[in-house]
Amino acid sequence: MTPGGERVYFTDRGIEELENRRGEEEVTLGWVADQLRTFVDLNPDFEVPVERLATWLARLDDEDEDE
Repeated sequence: MTPGGERVYFTDRGIEELENRRGEEEVTLGWVADQLRTFVDLNPDFEVPVERLATWLARLDDEDEDE
């Protein structure tokens, strides 16, 4: 955990690298979807996590049913 109490995951390093290397670029969600499809084609073991991420992103604006 960080001093602020936030969890730090190994993936944070990859996310930080993405932000540092490409943070100034503007892309469409269509482009991101194509990249995710290509990634899963090359790395089929990641199909479920990528599907979960895509579904989570797609539903961000949905009202939380637990509220």
